[in-house]
Amino acid sequence: MFRKITSTILLALAIVFLGSCDAQRKSTQGGEAGPSASQWRSAVKGAWVLESVTREDIPQAYTIKNIFDEAPVDCFLRSVWELPGGNHKGSINFTADGNLCAPGASRAIVWSIYNPKNSYEQPQFQFKKIYAGEKPSQVDSGYRMKLSYADESRLELRLPIALDEGEGHLVFKFRKQ
Repeated sequence: MFRKITSTILLALAIVFLGSCDAQRKSTQGGEAGPSASQWRSAVKGAWVLESVTREDIPQAYTIKNIFDEAPVDCFLRSVWELPGGNHKGSINFTADGNLCAPGASRAIVWSIYNPKNSYEQPQFQFKKIYAGEKPSQVDSGYRMKLSYADESRLELRLPIALDEGEGHLVFKFRKQ
């Protein structure tokens, strides 16, 4: 009888121990680290208006002439980012007036959510510009931004900016159109 009770207790302890190891494995592999690429993809879909771009850990003396090899930051303010589902062919529609801005211009893009192979990395928003006559498969370069926040009305992305010492970010805050 004593042997039966001891065996039952040892079996219960083994189950608890193995279960706790499994939970640790899930958390270190990103199980609770944040939304999956698929969840981000669903949250990002739609039309978004860029309301602000702010600096984070970028000295004021540091000059940013343009972003996305396109135009100055101010030209992107109030732009509408169309990010449909399906084939992920979207656009950035510019509305800002100003020096070097082109209100009414539209830039065709193909967007997706980068799904990292390493469990310690987070998914990222990525896009590439598509010019007339080009196919997305012909375009080798693009842009990646860190996904910070998304809900039914707000989206926040961070563009890494390499500095002489370290890295800063431009923080893009959108509202749903």
